[in-house]
Amino acid sequence: MRLTLNIWRQKSPVDKGRMVPYTLDNVSEHMSFLEMLDVLNEQLITKGEEPIAFDHDCREGICGSCGFVINGVAHGPRRGTTVCQLHMRSFNDNDELFLEPWRAAAFPVLKDLIVNRSSFDRIIGAGGYISAPTGSAPDGNAILVPKPESDMAMSAAGCIGCGACVAACPNASAALFTSAKIAHLGLLPQGQPERHSRALHMVAQAHEEGFGNCTNIGECEAVCPKGIQLENIARMNRDFLTGAVLYRDPQAEAGAG
Repeated sequence: MRLTLNIWRQKSPVDKGRMVPYTLDNVSEHMSFLEMLDVLNEQLITKGEEPIAFDHDCREGICGSCGFVINGVAHGPRRGTTVCQLHMRSFNDNDELFLEPWRAAAFPVLKDLIVNRSSFDRIIGAGGYISAPTGSAPDGNAILVPKPESDMAMSAAGCIGCGACVAACPNASAALFTSAKIAHLGLLPQGQPERHSRALHMVAQAHEEGFGNCTNIGECEAVCPKGIQLENIARMNRDFLTGAVLYRDPQAEAGAG
């Protein structure tokens, strides 16, 4: 098939970017989207032009490295699919595609389709660690976990941190990502001692990074390649409010008044 690709090109974070059109012929429907970009880059290099920069690693939808906006949709048209899992059979001959990086102040563009997502790492770091007794590793069956809780925790742990939720949200909120990282520990017995303080710290870090607030639009869940659900945000809000009551500073409140 023949495709017209309009791709965001930006040399560095301080340069002004622009959309640049490319035409690519003989695209196989069996190619993944990233393989198609590999072919385009080979042609650009042969011509002596700068190849298109995009993030990738496992190319199996596991690592969360890849990701950009295709025709206005994070990760493209197929639900529950990362860009690396998206195949060209999802498109038609003579289609015109527009490729852009994630758009969020907390995700500054580094080059072309690559953004800096280190803000996610700092949110995770703000969560700290769980309390665990020292000594040898405890038996895996020593603490019984009810299946409903273990299922919800495993579902939340499926978040790969790709950033599609932020890109899709009109507020550039990281609530779905943050809530998933809070939930997969907060739902388990091992994560209970720091459950509410963890929510306080991680939500505060998300705001410090410049992410917007959640207004329950639901676009984040719609584009999430791992199906992380909005109920995690509700659970995060409950934990945050509980933590705000448990850990409030009466002296600070009195001074502020």
